[in-house]
Amino acid sequence: MPRRPAALTTGRASVLAALTATVLTVTGTPALAAPGDEHPMNRAFARAAAEFDVPRDLLAAVGYGETRLDGHSGRPSQANGYGVMHLVSNPTNRSLERAADLTGEPLSELRTDTGANIMGGAAVLRAHADKLGLDARERDDIDAWYPVVARYSGSQGALAALYADTVYTFLADGLDAVAPGGERISVTGRPVAPQKGSVPAADLSTRSTDYPSALWAAAHTNNYTEGRTEKIDKVIVHVTQGSYAGSISWFQNPTAEVSAHYVVRSSDGQITQTVRDGDTAYHARSANASSLGIEHEGFVDDPSWFTDTMYRSSAALTKYLCDRYGIPKDRAHILGHKEVPGNDHTDPGPYWDWNRYMELVGGDTGGETGDGLSFTSYATQQSGSTGAQVKAVQRLLNEQGQNAGAVDGSFGPTTKSAVIAYQKAHGLVADGVVGARTWTALLSAGAATSLQEGSSGDAVKRLQRSLTAALGSTVAVDGSFGPATTTAVRSYQTSRGLVADGLVGAKTWAALQAGR
Repeated sequence: MPRRPAALTTGRASVLAALTATVLTVTGTPALAAPGDEHPMNRAFARAAAEFDVPRDLLAAVGYGETRLDGHSGRPSQANGYGVMHLVSNPTNRSLERAADLTGEPLSELRTDTGANIMGGAAVLRAHADKLGLDARERDDIDAWYPVVARYSGSQGALAALYADTVYTFLADGLDAVAPGGERISVTGRPVAPQKGSVPAADLSTRSTDYPSALWAAAHTNNYTEGRTEKIDKVIVHVTQGSYAGSISWFQNPTAEVSAHYVVRSSDGQITQTVRDGDTAYHARSANASSLGIEHEGFVDDPSWFTDTMYRSSAALTKYLCDRYGIPKDRAHILGHKEVPGNDHTDPGPYWDWNRYMELVGGDTGGETGDGLSFTSYATQQSGSTGAQVKAVQRLLNEQGQNAGAVDGSFGPTTKSAVIAYQKAHGLVADGVVGARTWTALLSAGAATSLQEGSSGDAVKRLQRSLTAALGSTVAVDGSFGPATTTAVRSYQTSRGLVADGLVGAKTWAALQAGR
């Protein structure tokens, strides 16, 4: 590759003048110097950098761009990538297997052990550098690594450049990030003037014809169907489980068999369309033919990806699509992937702020999550009340064998009689008013299924709804028993004099079903 002149002192402006916003959202202050080796991830970066002669800050910037330095406990990304360095194993990118060959580490360690994964990432970067002919002097020059980073992305052309540009923005602006274990990983900002070599510039000029604010990068024809068999009547919100550039690249992979209409970047809200609105993307099984899919860069278990800029940019897109196609701006028509029948995904997950998003869209939040029973809070319902929560009361009463009449959202005499009968049967004050205790009992009614962190399904949703009513604070209803649900269970158990172990067994269910 061409060598950089030894005395290059001008033109060192940031590589990403084309990007409209600073990528970093983790800090509003100048980056700190990298801390010492006393913490495991910092030690891993330093050790891997020394072992393979890769700049430590470059290694950290790649990891941050891929995963926000979160290995996600060995769970794969959408593209089947693993760990902090996102070592990938799919038909067109075998960086995981390449890392195993280069380091001698077993695949299982590279997937789950952060130190091994970082070492593997460094090994792959060095292998690309060797193939590109970087000598020892060039390896000391962080700007010479741009083509290497582009190759590490597993993408080609403009997408590879987009990926490398993002990494060099982190290097230019600096990082002061906190890894999931609480360890601080820092990169000091510096002027950058990357030697791009033969890597083409990221093409930011091709625009979407469906949404003028979006870029256009077509998904592979294997990953969507031309045309539609149903009218567009809903928007479905997804989370990529991977990076922005990586997800777009995956949609262009002929083996992926997945796609979405739009992808939104975390840092600055940039949007790329990959499938035309009039074509059927493969994103939500039973709803593909009738929906538009919007992917959001990030991971469901890490709220740091869901930036204000992302929310606003995505909401503007959703509002535009609803107006264009006559889609009602409510939670019955703007759904999360997990809410679509026949799907086993959990995105957008418990950290997606639906109330905020719907307010930005300009639609009706209703506090609902699309199933008619889940609300961000449960208000007192009594004679004369109307609306979605009355419908929920009527539905729950009918399911419990009490005749509440038609599920019409109007709290009349029949509904009140059913409430009183239910309250008497469960030892509650029989006043015909559905307050916190009656809500808790109604929402938790059903089999006392033993649950703990890692559980999933309808029983977890039932638990999450009843905890929201009992505690008076929102517990996200996603059917996935994660850390937030564990915290809510322990809070409930402590306040009710139960053993606060975070496990939901017979005693915890009994307390909930008694409306305690």
